Amino acid sequence: MARRDVIHDAVKNALLKDGWQITADPYRIIYKDATLEADMRADKLIAATRENHSIIVEVKSFLQPSFIHEFLAACGQYQA
Repeated sequence: MARRDVIHDAVKNALLKDGWQITADPYRIIYKDATLEADMRADKLIAATRENHSIIVEVKSFLQPSFIHEFLAACGQYQA
């Protein structure tokens, strides 16, 4: 399991306060011969439409001096 970002719990708590239910922490994505892990999956029942919505969340904080370097490194994790 990858190390959690320093703001992981804050993001999770914000989702919970907004009515989302965390259904996986972490969330494994398997597609063909590739396996990735996102930080979490959350579901929310939208009462007006009676539909369940799901989101996959990847938490990144960008705390190093070079924002661009961290951004490119984060994007590179998901490029094939």
